[in-house]
Amino acid sequence: MATSRRFLSSLIPKSCKYGPRIAKSSTLTYFQYFLRAETAPFASSVRNMASSTSIPKYDEFIAKTTLIRQKAYIGGKWTASVNGRTFDVVNPATQEKIVAVADCGVEDTERAIKSAHMALGSWRDTTAKERSGVLRRWFDLITKNSKELAMILTAENGKPLAEAEAEVLSGASFFEWYSEMARHVRGDVIEAPAKGRQIFTIREPVGVAAMITPWNFPSSMLARKVSAAIAAGCTVVMKPAHETPLSALALVQLGEEAGVPPGVVNIVTGTKASDIGKVLSQSPLVAKISFTGSTNVGKILIQQSASTVKRVSMELGGNAPFIVFDTADVKAAVEAAVFCKFRGNGQTCICANRILVQEKIYDEFVEKMAEEVEKKLKVGHGFHSDSTQGPLINQKALDKVKLHVEDALATGGKIVRGGSGHPAGKQFFEPTLIRDVSTDALICREETFGPVAPLIKFKTEEEAVMIANSTSVGLAGYFFSQNIAQIWRVARKLEVGMVGANTAMISTVEAPFGGVKESGLGREGSQYGIEEYQNIKYICLGGL
Repeated sequence: MATSRRFLSSLIPKSCKYGPRIAKSSTLTYFQYFLRAETAPFASSVRNMASSTSIPKYDEFIAKTTLIRQKAYIGGKWTASVNGRTFDVVNPATQEKIVAVADCGVEDTERAIKSAHMALGSWRDTTAKERSGVLRRWFDLITKNSKELAMILTAENGKPLAEAEAEVLSGASFFEWYSEMARHVRGDVIEAPAKGRQIFTIREPVGVAAMITPWNFPSSMLARKVSAAIAAGCTVVMKPAHETPLSALALVQLGEEAGVPPGVVNIVTGTKASDIGKVLSQSPLVAKISFTGSTNVGKILIQQSASTVKRVSMELGGNAPFIVFDTADVKAAVEAAVFCKFRGNGQTCICANRILVQEKIYDEFVEKMAEEVEKKLKVGHGFHSDSTQGPLINQKALDKVKLHVEDALATGGKIVRGGSGHPAGKQFFEPTLIRDVSTDALICREETFGPVAPLIKFKTEEEAVMIANSTSVGLAGYFFSQNIAQIWRVARKLEVGMVGANTAMISTVEAPFGGVKESGLGREGSQYGIEEYQNIKYICLGGL
């Protein structure tokens, strides 16, 4: 455990507010060890939130918390949908109703857009210092309420509480980062080609920014987008996934408490995602669309946005290769592969979707990975403190996992462990390893989004790179090797936007997040994230 703490400490920036709490913890679980170390206070603080033998009653929790909202937020007011309709938010672990939320439609979305447009003029004229202050207060409120936010997230998404709080605090880190970045936006002074002139560039907000976010990271993905937009001086209309709207609504409430002016942030919830998305992408009042979700939906939004020539940022599907060369530290590669595949129950866009292992160490790796899964992973309700694997989000997701397993076996794969549902509940599935998987199997050609790890044997570096690049998407890729020349070669050859060499932990606020090919356009986080919400204006001053 001392070694674990030293390793964990090495990952934590010295400036991190939570670093000392993590480094001193002596009760780190497997996933707590790996999850976003630089932002997550784990261990005993999490154990106080839940028992391993009981599940909180939602009615008691809802009665106590002030962070569950059931209405849309438009123009600084919490409002029901125009049609008065609602939809149920359901816990995927139990299929129990949590609450009913406003089911907004086209008219509500148009109202939200107009509200954001009306607020744009005054918000873009605020100083960077003022915007920074709002974001900093928002960050403080999120960290202060992180445990309640984590319980809301676990209730609607199903992921374990430790993982949920890690996500909440990861999202908070973007508010902190962009509160600082807001004050460092600057243009350039360029030497003019003739006397008597001076050339300047300045950066201005693009305008109203619309954001459509998924259910797998309902807190952090929204935080990553809205914090950058607010820092840039944009106003915002958000549409969270209908499966997980409560985390987004809670963040908006905290933004209101932080002093975000009416109309600057608006949120519409609803089940009619295609109708709302069409309004957002075709409205002439919206200047920017930021979407995280499937490649197919992203293509539709790009087409719809073309009529008004919008700026678009797209974080779309992935099919990440995880390559283990025979020069690798096998133990480290096994631990990273289990984390990278099974974090979020495999429902992450950058998880290891295809695990490629060189033939010399293939059998050893398969055996050790199976042992690691048996030893470290436990399926169960997210409110159980010893659970590492929650449910799949819905029946459709479960059906896809089952289809991929069946197809992998039909094309020559062999079950190492798992392969079926779990008695914890209807939407739970055993962490599954399948060896000798064909590269023609569906599980290698599509994004599974579930707890199934296909293991593929390869002979040479060239073959591994060819398999890795044989998809239309390119979000993330990982590989393990102790050969420095090979590390540089493979890192350059992988056709992805993000590479993890000898690590599976690549997500951090300081680094640009995004893909190539059909995995998307633009970058989020880092110094580049704010640029997605800015235009560059050139000014030429003459007569000098």
